[in-house]
Amino acid sequence: MNPTIPPSEAQLRVISAGISPEPIGVDLLLPDTRPSTAGAIVTFDGAVRDHDEGRGVTALRYSAHPSAPDVIAAVALEIATEFPAVTLAVQHRIGDLVVGDCAIACVVSSAHRREAFAACSELVDRVKERVPIWKEQVFVTGETEWVNAIG
Repeated sequence: MNPTIPPSEAQLRVISAGISPEPIGVDLLLPDTRPSTAGAIVTFDGAVRDHDEGRGVTALRYSAHPSAPDVIAAVALEIATEFPAVTLAVQHRIGDLVVGDCAIACVVSSAHRREAFAACSELVDRVKERVPIWKEQVFVTGETEWVNAIG
């Protein structure tokens, strides 16, 4: 943000939007996304699962283009603009993750549940569609495979 231009109302409702090499989780985002006006808080914890299309998975390796932090911030701002009653936070993990780790964490709060659910769903979809992050799966056999390469 430019220090001479005050942030927009939508920018103030994006509490956090980023890419992290450190562990993430909705529990880390919740405290800052609970305004007193919130009657609904919707979370999404995208966990690493132990399988994909019938094959056992032991780990994922996420890497990101240098533009990924800017893209995820832009996506978050779009959602805050399109859903003017929500407060939100979103983080995506990069690096080596094991089964059970959180790969993407989203928290969306609003006065009412419908808007919170809709905004959270759209936020997850757009992050997956637009943020330039690449995922390499490591299978129980030791084989690897790149999937969901976007950007």
